[in-house]
Amino acid sequence: MTSKQRAYLRKLAQKLDPVVQIGKGGVTPEVVASVNEVLEARELIKATVLDNCFEEVRDVANTVGERARAEVVQVIGRKFVLYRPAKKPVIELAR
Repeated sequence: MTSKQRAYLRKLAQKLDPVVQIGKGGVTPEVVASVNEVLEARELIKATVLDNCFEEVRDVANTVGERARAEVVQVIGRKFVLYRPAKKPVIELAR
């Protein structure tokens, strides 16, 4: 992913509300399944790592991204943004 594509996705993600919360259970198969469902519907999602999660936010984002086959676009504070094109893409990325 190029820096321009990443910047465009960050711009789109600014107005998104977090749709997934990761708590003290960490990255469970249920969390990954939930992320997969939402990514297929929306392509771009924002997630929150709650204070009671013992793992670092960047580690959680990378793990979820890896398991969901998604790209980590951005990590800010306790939130991160993931992108994965759907089977019928809605978001058009510049080449």
